[in-house]
Amino acid sequence: MKRLLLIVTGGIAAYKALELIRLASKAGFGVSAVLTRAAQHFITPLSVQALTGEKVHLDLFSLTDESEMGHIELSRAADLVVVAPATADILAKMAAGLADDLASTLLLATDKRVLVAPAMNVRMWEHPATQANMATLKQRGVLVVAPDEGPMACGEFGPGRLAEPPVIFAAIEAALRDGPLKGRHAIVTSGPTHEPIDPVRYLANRSSGKQGHAIAQALAALGARVTLVSGPVTLPDPPGVTTRHVETAREMRDAVQAALPADIAICAAAVADWRVDSAGQKLKKDGSGQPPALQLSENPDILAALSAPGPTRPHLVVGFAAETEKLAEHATAKRARKGCDWLVANNVGGTGIMGGDENEILLITPTSAENWARMNKSAVAARLAERIGAFFA
Repeated sequence: MKRLLLIVTGGIAAYKALELIRLASKAGFGVSAVLTRAAQHFITPLSVQALTGEKVHLDLFSLTDESEMGHIELSRAADLVVVAPATADILAKMAAGLADDLASTLLLATDKRVLVAPAMNVRMWEHPATQANMATLKQRGVLVVAPDEGPMACGEFGPGRLAEPPVIFAAIEAALRDGPLKGRHAIVTSGPTHEPIDPVRYLANRSSGKQGHAIAQALAALGARVTLVSGPVTLPDPPGVTTRHVETAREMRDAVQAALPADIAICAAAVADWRVDSAGQKLKKDGSGQPPALQLSENPDILAALSAPGPTRPHLVVGFAAETEKLAEHATAKRARKGCDWLVANNVGGTGIMGGDENEILLITPTSAENWARMNKSAVAARLAERIGAFFA
């Protein structure tokens, strides 16, 4: 039986932890719960104990527990530590390495993976200190279920609402699921890149990131540890996945290199081929009727770099090709030119695929070319993840 250590911190969203416990218990998980002092203002230890069937832990200095170093045992007996809701305070303590109560001490002492589901006022969530703390925690490998956007109890509107319990539980399942990719590390790139022309303009494309994000989540569902390197998109970070946010092609290359080594690399991002030697000031009309001359430089080729032989080359490198004509011919040539193992090609010319919810692909391997019927991008991701799982079987 898989076991969770659920840490509930203080916030109006604490009541949702009860539904999360119910979902976990129904799925056969054992749950040990810790309530901070603030959390006890919103839910009672008795209600939590009734749902977990276990003692609820409240105090770092409980003599009975601490005679056996209970906080150490608690921090390491579970398969996953979950903080839901995670307030700005506990996130700050985690980032700084503080340990002044039972919850923060457990988080510092654990040797298990940690998943946090933040919940707070929109201004607190958007504050640079909170965002810096989140960046630090993600860099350390903490899994994050991003907060929802919507109306809040304080009367404001924006990001900061606790994700719904089924979404959090899906992230828990992904983090703990045994699958054919368990123990494998996958890097997935997703979305477009933005290449600045001047401080207010940039070159971009219509990529939404939906396919790349779906692939990242599908790989996590098969047990992989996934690093998603995402260009600018409006999608939430997939649960159970470590996401690195970038803007330009060079930033994406650097984030991918920093994430190595990996067993799998999937380059689903629509990376700009060119960047502009951008101006320091906004480019303006000068009345001559002549547009400004833009000097272009070639961007780094992330797929080719990953595919090149060497000690850090992933065992499986999968590229993507968005084409508007001669799909099979161009895709086959691209796979050979880049040196990747597989290539996923699609025709984006007037098909509604780029930026849409569906995809129709041609999968090119060294020995075959498979046409996949048009389907939802989540279904494409699941099918591709299954093929990758079979590759490593």
